[in-house]
Amino acid sequence: MDLFSRSWAALRAVVADLPDEEFTRPSGCAGWLVRDLVCHLVIDAQDVLITLVTPAAGPPTRDAVTYWEVTGTPPAGDDPLDALTVRLAAAYGEPWLLKFHLDDVGSAAGRAADLADPGLRVRTRGEVLTAGDYLSAYVLEWTLHHLDLVAHLPHAAGPPAEGLARSRRMLERIAGAAFPQSFADRDALLVGTGRRPATGAEKAALAGTDGPDRRGGLGARLPLVLG
Repeated sequence: MDLFSRSWAALRAVVADLPDEEFTRPSGCAGWLVRDLVCHLVIDAQDVLITLVTPAAGPPTRDAVTYWEVTGTPPAGDDPLDALTVRLAAAYGEPWLLKFHLDDVGSAAGRAADLADPGLRVRTRGEVLTAGDYLSAYVLEWTLHHLDLVAHLPHAAGPPAEGLARSRRMLERIAGAAFPQSFADRDALLVGTGRRPATGAEKAALAGTDGPDRRGGLGARLPLVLG
């Protein structure tokens, strides 16, 4: 729960400090500018608020790891919601409006998370999770999007180290295998989710890994596209 708040606060702080001209630079999300990604973060914050006030009965059907739907196909940019996000981002016109909306809704989402009972059962996407598991899943979301935000902004601060480490462990649980120790947490996340291709040395290291299913190396199962 605390790591959710720290990861989310760090991401919003980077957005708040961005000069206007950097909103039109590319992000690490294929086909999205920085402004499109920031608009997506506004929508994410709304989803957090909605979910935390949507209690559910019955046992949890997902946890922080199984929350994610995993494919091997990167988005092509033709998803209707992705296209809507781009149009919404352009409609803001001025970067300060996006900053204001993210600060407003994002701060509310952060406060709601701080006040949430970790054991509360909530419903989202037709599934039931505890609030603690739901917010833990979002640590991975915030960390990946923080990496996306700063992908072409070398001066901007990256995600907190503890968020990178936790997100790596979550991705390894999703993959069913550990990344080689030679991989820094940041690189494990970028390569593991297809945000950059593996180098030759990284491919060789990945080929030597294997999970309990013995399918011939973690590299053969990458990228893990999370949705």
